[in-house]
Amino acid sequence: MSPGALSYALAGGAFLLLTLLLWIGWQGRALGARFIVASLATILWAATLAWQSSSEHFPYVIVFGVELLRDGAWLAVLMGIARPILPRFLRIAIPTLWAALLAAGVLLAFGDFAPTTPDALMALSSRSGLLLSMAALVLIEQIHRAANPAARRALRYLVYGIGGMFAYDLFLYSQAELLRAVSVDAWNARGVVNALLVPLIAVSVRRNPAWSLDIFVSRHVVFYSGALVLIGAYLLFMALGGFYVREIGGAWGGLAQILFLAGSALLLTLLIGSGRIRTWIKVLLSKHFYRNKYDYRVEWLRFIQTLSSAQGSDVGSTAIQAVAQIFSSPGGLLFTIDDAGRRFQLTDSWPAALASSPQLEPLPADHDLAAFLGARQWIIDLKEYRASPARYQDITLPRWTAVLPAARLIMPLLAADRLIGFIVLDDATPSIRLTYEDRDLLKTVGRHVATQIAQHQADQRLAESRQFEAYNHLTAFMMHDLKNAVAQLQLVVANAARHKHNPAFIDDAISTIANAVERMTRLTQQLKEKALAGSGRLVDVEGLARSAVERCKSRRPVPTLEGGAPAALIQADPEKLTSVLEHVIRNAQDATPENGSIEIRFSRDARALLIEVSDSGCGMGAEFVKQQLFRPFFTTKGAEGMGIGAYQAREYVRALGGDVEVQSSPGQGTTFSIKLPLAATLPGE
Repeated sequence: MSPGALSYALAGGAFLLLTLLLWIGWQGRALGARFIVASLATILWAATLAWQSSSEHFPYVIVFGVELLRDGAWLAVLMGIARPILPRFLRIAIPTLWAALLAAGVLLAFGDFAPTTPDALMALSSRSGLLLSMAALVLIEQIHRAANPAARRALRYLVYGIGGMFAYDLFLYSQAELLRAVSVDAWNARGVVNALLVPLIAVSVRRNPAWSLDIFVSRHVVFYSGALVLIGAYLLFMALGGFYVREIGGAWGGLAQILFLAGSALLLTLLIGSGRIRTWIKVLLSKHFYRNKYDYRVEWLRFIQTLSSAQGSDVGSTAIQAVAQIFSSPGGLLFTIDDAGRRFQLTDSWPAALASSPQLEPLPADHDLAAFLGARQWIIDLKEYRASPARYQDITLPRWTAVLPAARLIMPLLAADRLIGFIVLDDATPSIRLTYEDRDLLKTVGRHVATQIAQHQADQRLAESRQFEAYNHLTAFMMHDLKNAVAQLQLVVANAARHKHNPAFIDDAISTIANAVERMTRLTQQLKEKALAGSGRLVDVEGLARSAVERCKSRRPVPTLEGGAPAALIQADPEKLTSVLEHVIRNAQDATPENGSIEIRFSRDARALLIEVSDSGCGMGAEFVKQQLFRPFFTTKGAEGMGIGAYQAREYVRALGGDVEVQSSPGQGTTFSIKLPLAATLPGE
């Protein structure tokens, strides 16, 4: 096959593929039909010139005809695009010029004065190509000049694609007029040039949806096809380089060639395995070949698949992963509001476990960041914030943003316009440039994640309610047994006056009492705590703390009071508050060896009293503290515990308007901090 035939065959194949894409995406508009007709005309043109290049005797009148047909079809496309801004004389002059050239060609080829040689027809073909190329370039200039700056960016591929075809023809026919002959090499290269311009035409159509040609090529196909082309080009240059090294290497040429090829292969392997290179190629393709940055079908399916793979307590970390993988972020943190609605605390992280995450202080619910996220529902770009805080109303960010240098985005999680948390995402590599499309996608997935988390929390509360219902049923059974025991004792008391001197009655009474004691002991072990109801009264916390210490002195290590409590009164039920302190102390004794220490310290400010119970025991992991310590009906004491002591203690403190915090590390001991609001100060303070 001749070079010319191969070149035009390549052009025909490229425009055939373009025609298929245009036909699939056609939505019925006239301009879309013009593109399809022009592409079909170009296929016919390429096939004809490929046949002509491989044939020694080919009628030149056919070449003239397909040249005129192809030029006219693309002129019709340009006129369809430029119709709203095209001057009236051009709308008349260009079709008239094309019709006149067609008539002249028909007269020369088939008229009575047709020449005996095709020289006149070839000269007409050359001048026709020159005139029509100039007309096409004028149309392109009119389209580009009349477009606004935003539209020019979308039209530039049209200028490169169709403009490139006619610019090459202008060069070809200008050279022919100067040299009085068409350059064979330039003519043969024309097919390859047209084939290389096909992707630009496809991109121009894709970026202009008003033309109603919705061309879709999968990003995966483009990515892998583009990667294969780049790898093929790399291998070609590597082969040429190896050949060159061998030629100039002399006696060492063979060895140098092997070393060069081995090094090149190693470099190619490193490039293929580089995540940064893959991300860069994806960004390049999305930016320059697609109207939308994301393939939403693929991204949404992957997002849903990841989100639905969550199991049990993995909902939070899976939600972070589902959002992070859309933006190629290496990780992130999840903050959610606590049950009391007072603060946002770190509850999950991805990919690291929560225990290995940095210790970040909770964010109060009335903090600037939380108020801004809830009111404006914006995505906060920390990089943009550092450059221009005024764009975000100069809000104050939490201190932990300074210790998270990789953090880039803060995404609100909104369930029915209520802020239930936020995700902090690390920056991607290479760094992303946030656009309106990224922000819209983040808001959309953020609402979906918020719904997922809110549903998970509701499920947990429902499960706890069912557990409490089962607990109430259990209590009803216990009360029934207790009633029976009381009835037995009442019967003994009622018969004592009549039979107290009867030894058989005494034996039976003792047996009945022993049975009742056994029952009641068993019941009290199962039902240790009273209900949380009760308004309470003003109490001195130091006295309650000393009472709790006295109750716990029978076990080792013995707790000690450091100093004394500041003079302050708390509105509380003394028995319930004492039980809270006693529960915390006994838990500390359970976790601390007999030679360890348990210290109780007090401090206060203008509004609250802080009680700290610190031990030197085995400690707890961060994930256990956040996920399981205060979960009702979860216990580490086996059958001896009911798993509601810590939960009831915290809930009672919260019912008083205070809170409970725990700081603990495995092997480093634990500190329970009980914060209680002050009711009044003692006289004389």
